[in-house]
Amino acid sequence: MSKTMSDICIPLKKIHSGKVRELFEVDNDTILMVATDRISAFDYILPTPIPDKGVVLTQMSLFWFDLLADILPNHIVKSDFNTFPDSIKKQSFLRDRAIIVKKANRLPIEAIVRGYIVGSGWKEYLESGKVCGVTLPEGLKEGDKLTEPIFTPTTKEEEGKHDRSISLEETETIIGKEFTTLLKEKSIQLYNRAYEYALNKGIIIADTKFEFGIYKNRLIIIDELLTPDSSRFWEVENYKKGLFKNSLDKQYIRDYLLTTGWDKNSPPPVLPQEVISKTIEKYKQIYTLLSGKSI
Repeated sequence: MSKTMSDICIPLKKIHSGKVRELFEVDNDTILMVATDRISAFDYILPTPIPDKGVVLTQMSLFWFDLLADILPNHIVKSDFNTFPDSIKKQSFLRDRAIIVKKANRLPIEAIVRGYIVGSGWKEYLESGKVCGVTLPEGLKEGDKLTEPIFTPTTKEEEGKHDRSISLEETETIIGKEFTTLLKEKSIQLYNRAYEYALNKGIIIADTKFEFGIYKNRLIIIDELLTPDSSRFWEVENYKKGLFKNSLDKQYIRDYLLTTGWDKNSPPPVLPQEVISKTIEKYKQIYTLLSGKSI
């Protein structure tokens, strides 16, 4: 049985425990970020971990951070486990799932880019013809490609509280007009570059979310990047067949939970082994398809 975060002792001060990641202070300027095997859905941490999920998230983020580094700097300081302080290397469980990053000030916004109309965006469109205040053409069908990607930010809430879609005007009141404009510009650039790369691999990135921080007065990308936790990945061939809902990402978990009768306002149910196995299979598959490597 593999170790979990509760089984190990990291000799560093813990400064934050998120839905998936644990943050520890290395020094005044850097943080040890550890991707656990926890999985969240509908803003709740599920009681069942997905073995190796943290490794996939970390390695996939590193792949994208490297590929997109010319668009915007990121928070990576060290990713090679062999170069970590000896006190950290003693915990072999952390290999491939831990990185040392810059201590940035996180912006309280999730920068979501949608290239297709699906998920919560689809529900909002059905109700109002808009997504986060952006008016879309009439007559769209679920899964349709948008004429151009749209920037649809949300608030970033703590566990148990639901993130809320907000307009550009509301975003400006939270982080200011300058950063809102920059977030929109860079988010669209990152999405478009990743979309073209993935399409050449037979994969459609339907939507994704980015997180940003401020480090030494500069905007940088932080947390994770274009992972199956934060993105919706469709195989081109399945999309052509109308099977876009059979995606290689966390949507599989959401779809399962919707069949359980869970009200999304109480502790979530335990995942069966079949769902656990299928989830990590999908995560590893999309990593291999995009990076050409295996885990």
